[in-house]
Amino acid sequence: MRWYIMMLGLLLVFPLTASGDYREEFEQGFLTKTWSGQQPEENFCIECHSSDKMKPEFLTLAEEWKASWHAQNGIACHDCHGGDPKDSSMSMSPHRGFVGKPSPAEVPEFCGKCHIGILKNYMESGHGKAFRSSGNGPNCVTCHGSHGIQQANIDIINEQRCTKCHSYDRARAMKQALFLTEKKIGELAADLLTLRKEGVYIEDQRKNLFSIQAEFRALFHSVDVNLVKDRTDEFSHKLAAVEKEIVSTRQELRSRRNFSAFLLLVFAGMGSALYLLTKTPKE
Repeated sequence: MRWYIMMLGLLLVFPLTASGDYREEFEQGFLTKTWSGQQPEENFCIECHSSDKMKPEFLTLAEEWKASWHAQNGIACHDCHGGDPKDSSMSMSPHRGFVGKPSPAEVPEFCGKCHIGILKNYMESGHGKAFRSSGNGPNCVTCHGSHGIQQANIDIINEQRCTKCHSYDRARAMKQALFLTEKKIGELAADLLTLRKEGVYIEDQRKNLFSIQAEFRALFHSVDVNLVKDRTDEFSHKLAAVEKEIVSTRQELRSRRNFSAFLLLVFAGMGSALYLLTKTPKE
């Protein structure tokens, strides 16, 4: 009995003496972490550019990136700037490929590491030639920005942006040449999104449309209105093929729904008939 009382006393006292030792560890290990499944990976680029130690002019970069098209598609800081975002001591190390901020002259090649087709057309365009000859011509950042990059669209061509370098007449002509094709791309993208919300697998069509869109926008970077007009029919045929698949998918979906409704009516009718047949007549 005495032994039992001693053990009970130890069990009551132990949490009081141990709580001080483990409280800090508990708070660091659990209270400061999310409990929603997998823990997020550390990114020292984001942490540093969001800290109080960062210069004010660099504090907005992380938030701009978080709202960007790059972030939405999993393109992180190190994909462009190099370095190791998981190791604070190597996050800005040249040995891990860190290149930092490119100079204006380096911007096209910097972005062209991923946007290969666009780089080729840009360098052969009037924009690219002006840039190469003077070093001050329009480059990727001039039109698209740097960290808060949004999905490219026809609205990038506007009077406010284009008249920084030249008159808007030629840019207006380019926008008009692009308009119908871009409009059709937007409509098909919206149709595919609707189908996906309805539970239809549309990844193949989505990838095909994205490929057509990327090719068309790479063509735009040639800044050649006549070339865009000459190839518009080519892209119209490609988009028509995508539209045909979407229409076919809608028809099949409609047929399945109609057939399901028909089966439901059949079973409902059969159930009613069985009920009437099995119902005992009143005497």
